[in-house]
Amino acid sequence: MAAVRVEEVLAAAEEREAEKRRSVTVEKELELEFDLGNLLALDRNPPPAAGLRGAGPRREALLRALARDNAQLLVARLWELPAERAGGAGGPLVAQLPEPAFRLPREKPPPRPRPPTRWEQFARLKGIRRRKRSSLVWDEQAKEWRRRWGYRRVGGDPARAWLAEVPANADPDEDQFARLRREKRERVARNELNRLRNLARAHRAGTAPAAPLHPTGHQSREELGHVARVARVSTASLGRFQPRLPKEPAEPPSRSGGRKRRFEPLLGNLAAERSRQLELLRDMGSKKPVLDITRAVNKQLRQEEAEAAAAKGKKQSQRGKRGRRQQRVGRSGKKSG
Repeated sequence: MAAVRVEEVLAAAEEREAEKRRSVTVEKELELEFDLGNLLALDRNPPPAAGLRGAGPRREALLRALARDNAQLLVARLWELPAERAGGAGGPLVAQLPEPAFRLPREKPPPRPRPPTRWEQFARLKGIRRRKRSSLVWDEQAKEWRRRWGYRRVGGDPARAWLAEVPANADPDEDQFARLRREKRERVARNELNRLRNLARAHRAGTAPAAPLHPTGHQSREELGHVARVARVSTASLGRFQPRLPKEPAEPPSRSGGRKRRFEPLLGNLAAERSRQLELLRDMGSKKPVLDITRAVNKQLRQEEAEAAAAKGKKQSQRGKRGRRQQRVGRSGKKSG
């Protein structure tokens, strides 16, 4: 075995220590300029000109060493910043970066401002400012916050107020409180009539709200069939002219969804039969007539449609007479000429 000199071992150990110190210690003639907000380091030291000539491996090694030294200086400055643990004591160490000093250029041009609408131009011309109103308003009479609209709104019901304003064109002997109560009853009745009209139109059209289908892929056969029937009868012809599916029956679907009429058995529950008969006798003996709301609303709708059709036909006939009269006047003028 060859003898190993002590001087060589010590020299190798010193080189390894110098390499370790070199990994964290970098010396520069001119101090670098740092922008820690952008993680930027500017090196103004001139590189060796002899090492950058050509395109060989020596140039690549020099550029790598230069980039490594500058990155080491930047990381050393980052470690000097105040830091804290993110997510508790066991989390990573996060440094708080200062505000950036350099403004970096944008990758894309800034977006163009949106042109103002006609209403925005008008509001700017008139000095109108948009402000959001809250839904709660302080009520001086009740001494509490109430809603601006709807039930228990501010000011309460005008029909229940202790003071009513008399309009200028109203009869001075008229009871204004009774007028307000009457107007409220009329509004309630009008809303109820509109609701019944909507129900009657939906019933006549044969439309029904479809069953909610969730896109899970686990719908049953009954649910899919019900939704298909509702979609088919949503047309004006109630699905009579819609194309059929390969295995769909030829007859159009009924409004009842395929349910058949059920008749009560001849020999059955006597108690239920007795109750039905007593209820029928009670209705026949009562002085108050039974009101069929659906039938009444349908009759009212038919009457309104007939009146509208008659008025439309009358207007068209008047227009036709006026046109024929003008034509006759024009013809007589031509003959006289």
